[in-house]
Amino acid sequence: MNIIKYPKRDSWKTITERPHLDVSELNATVKSVLDDIRERGDKAVIDYEERFDHVALSSLQVTDEEIDEAVGSISKDLYDALVLAHHNIEAFHRSQVFESKKVETAKGVTCWQKAVAIERVGLYIPGGTAPLFSTVLMLATPAKIAGCKNIVLCTPPNREGKVNPAILAAARIAGVSQIFKAGGVQAIGAMAYGTESVPKVYKIFGPGNQFVMAAKQQVSLHDVAIDMPAGPSEVCVIADGNSNAEFVAADLLSQAEHGIDSQVILICTSETKMQAIIDEVKTQLEKLPRKDIAAKTLENSNFVLVDNTLEAMELSNEYAPEHLIIATDDYEQLAGRVVNAGSVFLGKYACESAGDYASGTNHTLPTHGYATAYNGVNLDSYMRKVTFQHLSEDGIKSIGKAVELMAENEQLHAHKNAMTCRLASLEE
Repeated sequence: MNIIKYPKRDSWKTITERPHLDVSELNATVKSVLDDIRERGDKAVIDYEERFDHVALSSLQVTDEEIDEAVGSISKDLYDALVLAHHNIEAFHRSQVFESKKVETAKGVTCWQKAVAIERVGLYIPGGTAPLFSTVLMLATPAKIAGCKNIVLCTPPNREGKVNPAILAAARIAGVSQIFKAGGVQAIGAMAYGTESVPKVYKIFGPGNQFVMAAKQQVSLHDVAIDMPAGPSEVCVIADGNSNAEFVAADLLSQAEHGIDSQVILICTSETKMQAIIDEVKTQLEKLPRKDIAAKTLENSNFVLVDNTLEAMELSNEYAPEHLIIATDDYEQLAGRVVNAGSVFLGKYACESAGDYASGTNHTLPTHGYATAYNGVNLDSYMRKVTFQHLSEDGIKSIGKAVELMAENEQLHAHKNAMTCRLASLEE
């Protein structure tokens, strides 16, 4: 870990910089796979499943019998946990339902919006070293609330051709329409272009490795919308002299175990506490099954000592973290100063894990600094707002002359005439 004490502001850019990868070769590989899937459909997906996931598939779609078997195979405790998490996620996202309101902007001119669900959405769920069944709940639950007619899920199978049973159980609980055995770039291509088995969708959601992210960005240029640009997962923890070192260390490690390209930042106002957190990180690290991954992540982490929590908050806003944990005594005051963050966790008991699984907020969040311009997935992510307007005769009289004048000055005379003929009809 890199320990940085009282950095000058002109060094903040370096502290908050993400690792830069040369993705030119990666993008070329991704493009060739996508082109092949567009050309050969199911056959290409099956071929790449054998090549990348080392499984020989005869068909892609998961059957109802496979889902039944999966649901029956997981423990009752895990199933109940999925149901509890789904309940909380549903409650939070249902509170975001849009209520349309008609507005009379001028006499005789009424405008309003209608929220319309995206009809077909695709969800990508990683299934490698950490099968993210929680992400199924995070993505499918708001899609169901929104009213998406077809919710398609792709996830890689194991070498026996089976999907992680908890992923299938979560999919049934959340109301997924169709599930397909496809991972990586081939899954993104199948949902973007459509194949003989996999329906073409209008928007793709979900996390993944750098190949998945590159595929999402490439297909978003011409073929399908995506939830957001994203990079490796990250956390920033703000701590003070009274923070619980054990809790903070656990939060840092819970992020570090995601993958070696994840990023961890601690911003602390007490040198004594920062050292206690460092010691605790080392102690807890030794007990982790994913110790090697977390240790590699920590090599690129920054532990930053600053003068006070206001400066810590300014540095955090500069970083724009995916996850921000404010574990200080003045967390309520600092919460009001949050500008750039994906999801914020307040107080010593609000661990990132709560939001990752069961508090109700969505864990699909902007990374790599995109929190300066993007929010995480919410109900609106699955909706489109269609605007309406109605003009009566009074409406034409209210805004007609202004419309004519503006159209004429933009030299769009047909635009002007569309209003002029209506005004003239009122004089007949």
